[in-house]
Order: sequence, then C-alpha cells, then structure tokens
Amino acid sequence: MAVWLIRAGAHGEYEEKFITENRVYVTWENLDVDLSKLKNRDELTAIMNEKYPDAKPKTIQNWVSQVFPFAHEIQKGDLVVLPLKTQPAIQIGEITGDYHFNPEGPDPYFHWREVKWVGESVPRAHFGQDLLYSFGASMSICRIKRNNAEERLKSMLKNGWKPETLPKLVTGVTETQGDSEEYTNLEDLARDQIAQLISLRFKGHNLTRLVEAILKAQGYTTYLSPEGPDGGADILAGAGPLG
Repeated sequence: MAVWLIRAGAHGEYEEKFITENRVYVTWENLDVDLSKLKNRDELTAIMNEKYPDAKPKTIQNWVSQVFPFAHEIQKGDLVVLPLKTQPAIQIGEITGDYHFNPEGPDPYFHWREVKWVGESVPRAHFGQDLLYSFGASMSICRIKRNNAEERLKSMLKNGWKPETLPKLVTGVTETQGDSEEYTNLEDLARDQIAQLISLRFKGHNLTRLVEAILKAQGYTTYLSPEGPDGGADILAGAGPLG
C-alpha cells in the first residue's frame, strides 16, 4: 500500500468536488490526452512541451513527474492524503478505481480515479510533525515515502485515526516520484507550528484569554465571564458604537 499526496487546487478550490464526487482528479488545464496510452514519460514530456510552450524545461519535468504516476503507478488500495485548505484537517481516502479519461472534460477534469474517503477528515494535530512536513510538499501529486509514512498511516487507520502517541523527528522533506525538485508549503508548515505552540502553552481559561486578546486587537469590545465550575468561560464581543 503506497501513500499518495494529491492536492485539490492551490487554494482548495476543488476540495468540494473531490470529496462529494468520491474522486481525485488531475487538474492541469488543457491536458485533454489519454495518459494511459502513453508508454513512457518521454511521450508525456513531448505532449506537455506542445501544450505549454511557455513553460521552462525544468517545470515540464516537474509536471511530468507528478502527472505520469497518476495513470501508471497509483494502484487500487493505495491511500490518498488530501490536505484541506478550508479547515485544519487532512482528508484520507483509499483508491478504489482504475484511471479514467474523459475527452469531454470539462476542462480541467479530464483524468480521475475513484476513491473511498475514510470517514470524516482528520485534524492535522493528530499527525506527527514530520508527517505534516511531508504533507506540506507543494507538489500537486507525489508519493510519500519517508518517515515510515505507510506503516504509520496504517496504524492510525486501525486506531480510528486517533493522535499519534510517539513524537517523531523531522528527517527530511517529502520524497517524491521522479527527479523533480522538492518544495515545502511554508504556509501550511507555519500554521501547524503555531497551532502546536498554542495547544501546548494555552489551555483552559488561558486559551479564552488569548481569544479575547485577539478580538480586542481586531477592534472589538469584549466581556469575559468568570470561569465556571466546569472550567469553561464565555466571551461577548461586539464592534461599532453599540459594541
């Protein structure tokens, strides 16, 4: 069982389509070519050079290393990791279908595979930091191999996607298919580290005070109720003349 990172757009613009249709797509525009008929990466390189004449050779090589495996290397039973942009969570799925091509599209939805999503999305905080680092690769499609990702995700699946209990060290960036350059999505990495810091240093009523301070910094007038017997507290916030 391999683990594949597949993104639903740079800003999560395809997330709803991926999840509601139980599919993952290749989302390169104008790529209306049946990838299953291509014998090797060189053929795809030639097609991409024709489709995208303004792209640099290194960019084409990078794209080929992502697109070619979607049709030729992903297998039924492989896991899909879909980092969500609309919430701090990871959608996990299992590939259940072969590669499909529809020349009618619509563009860019020419290529897809069926997937069975495994329940609800899993909070990012449940994964070790090294796995999150791998999930942060800015590639749209790549295989995740490092940090024993396959075995650890199998273990989390059996455990109902509960948080990993053993701390893991970051041992390197994501290992991807092909020889393309590897990058990390610094925005996602920074967000994860900030969330981890907040969860460690601000618990209970301290977290409530932090939220109140943020609201005040945004111009709200606030009222923080005393801490209740259950440890909870309410914040009232308003803006404008009546705030």
